Amino acid sequence: MRTRGRLAAATPAVIGALALALAACSGGGSQEKGAGKGGAGGGNRGPTTVGYVVVQPTSAAMVTELAARTNAYESSDVRPQVNGVIRRRFFTEGSLVQRGQPLYEIDPRLYRAAVNQAQANLASARANEEAQRIQAERYKPLAAIEAVSKQEYTNAIATARQATASVAQTQAALETARVNLQFTTVPAPISGRIGRSLFTVGALVSASQTDPLAQIQRLDPMFVDIQQSAADLLALRRSLSQNGVVPTRAVVHLLLEDGSDYGLTGTVEFAEALVNTETGTVTMRARFPNPKGLLLPGMFVRARFAQAINQNAFLVPQQALSRDAKGNATVMLVGPNNKTVQRQVTASRTQGENWVVTAGLKAGDKIITQGLNNLRPGAQVKAVPANSAQNVAPPKQGEGKQQGDAQSKAG
Repeated sequence: MRTRGRLAAATPAVIGALALALAACSGGGSQEKGAGKGGAGGGNRGPTTVGYVVVQPTSAAMVTELAARTNAYESSDVRPQVNGVIRRRFFTEGSLVQRGQPLYEIDPRLYRAAVNQAQANLASARANEEAQRIQAERYKPLAAIEAVSKQEYTNAIATARQATASVAQTQAALETARVNLQFTTVPAPISGRIGRSLFTVGALVSASQTDPLAQIQRLDPMFVDIQQSAADLLALRRSLSQNGVVPTRAVVHLLLEDGSDYGLTGTVEFAEALVNTETGTVTMRARFPNPKGLLLPGMFVRARFAQAINQNAFLVPQQALSRDAKGNATVMLVGPNNKTVQRQVTASRTQGENWVVTAGLKAGDKIITQGLNNLRPGAQVKAVPANSAQNVAPPKQGEGKQQGDAQSKAG
């Protein structure tokens, strides 16, 4: 009994001592692990590996995209040139017609009668002209022997000349009557596609009316009128006077209203020599083939073409260029002693997968294209060509802890 009491009294003290011992062991292990992690985290990984490309000046087209509208290559109104009633129509609305093809017939009876009358007047004038000529010839020897007075002979010559002039007048009247008779058949002035007829058979038309009988448009080829602001055109002409920028013959690509590419290319024919005072734009006209009739007059399209070529431009991969808060374009370069240098450049357009840089770079610059994440100016880097660059990934989650445990155990 006394032994059991002693053990019961000693038990709480023993348990407390064991607890303190275990706590001390546990604290020491935690410190060792913490030291191991700290040693791993504080290790120096060395400079960041980045990939770079060496840029050289090259030729880059100065491409622009502008709004435009299509116009027919040729357009002509079919108009009557004589007065009368339409008797027949010879074409189908919306069909293709050829130049000179008869389209309408205006009642020709009055004009045929005018031709007959002019022919009769001409015959009468010719008969009178012959009589007056013979009389003047007869007076000539009589005047020489003074059988008739010289005044009578002079009057006979004048009358014969008036008769000759009358023949010419009636001849001209006959030609006019014949032309008017031809105008009763209204021909197509140009070849192309004719629209709807604005006048039907039986309608009275006149040469002075304002409305045409129909309209014909030639749609192959097709004109595209491009609008460019005068300010942009002025900047282009100034750049042409600088070194490295040369003009080029513009090959135009067309984007339709649905955003699709037209497929066929055109060429700029000319640019107007005046500025529209209302819009401040200059019109340039391009010519496009239209064999399938896809383009119709009045369509809104967008024209993309190169107006000049910059021979001193640099092509920089898009991933290498960034912009600051003010919108300025910047690139990161490999500078002296393999330290990064940030440089501001001028890049206003892209070409394929590259930015076209026109200022801020020089031949031989090393542009960093890989490893740009969290890269700051002045950082020490290990620069390798971009095709052999490897991205240095951060340690995976838990990898540092495992390394710390291993170092702790080794210690």
